[in-house]
Amino acid sequence: MSTPPLAGIIAYPVTPFSPDSGELDLAALHRLTDDLTRAGSHAVAPLGSTGESAYLRETEWDAVCETVLNSVAGRVPTLVGVSHWSTETTVRRARYAARHGARAIMVLAQTYWKLTGPELERHFATVAAATDLPVMLYNNPGTSGVDLVPETVVALARKIPNLTMVKESSGDVARFPALVERSEGALSVYNGNNPVALDAFRAGAAGWCTAAPCLLPRWCLELYAAVRGGADQRADTLLAELLPFLRLIVDHGLPRAVKAGLELQGRPVGPPRPPLLPLPDAETRHLAELLRKLESHPLLDDPAPGAPSGGR
Repeated sequence: MSTPPLAGIIAYPVTPFSPDSGELDLAALHRLTDDLTRAGSHAVAPLGSTGESAYLRETEWDAVCETVLNSVAGRVPTLVGVSHWSTETTVRRARYAARHGARAIMVLAQTYWKLTGPELERHFATVAAATDLPVMLYNNPGTSGVDLVPETVVALARKIPNLTMVKESSGDVARFPALVERSEGALSVYNGNNPVALDAFRAGAAGWCTAAPCLLPRWCLELYAAVRGGADQRADTLLAELLPFLRLIVDHGLPRAVKAGLELQGRPVGPPRPPLLPLPDAETRHLAELLRKLESHPLLDDPAPGAPSGGR
């Protein structure tokens, strides 16, 4: 099996907006990205659904891409989400990310009309051919309405040489070994479904794509260190404690929940962009309770071997 282009905890930053004007807050984005990098994230991935990329103007998309890449400054790999309804704009974004130093790009089947197999293949192949960067295919049937099953993904990868990664967010853990085995190890598979993080690692996931490090980076890194170190009981305990938090941020929408959490931590990034609304008061209070408990939890006083010692 080839060495994965990315591995470990791949952190997804939200996109900050000014609470007054609703415009981008690039200074806050720079700080958040730097926080994620300094905390020990193994990669940073802007402009996914967490980053509200669907609600950005193209000039804003460019500014977010450039700001994150400049803030990371090559300290860790960067994976840029380039998805758009149109192939033309997706290609433009892919080339922009490549010019500004992205290590890899991620593409979701972001559609309104349901695309046929040949249409999907042409879209992915055209975007992949636009740069020489490794491509991560993002399967998220819950948001895209398109479910790319392992047979389809492997068939695409055989035709598209630089399609080497898959972010699998269906929550079906059986797909992780299926993708690795069917591709004979040519595909690296990444988990995008927070609650199944531990099962995904145990089923062969090379990394965990998650917005959770925006609020609790050390918990995510400790979990990964426990898995890597074979500390199964500790990994189980860590996930059991983390699971209510992971479920809350997923169930209530990552941009809403993560932005509310950053506000609670004194690291404001403004509200989500309409039509999204801020996290309701009751859920914000619940999130505050979970964060207080986890930030002071005794489990973090006894880190797994090789785990980071800093961060929240």
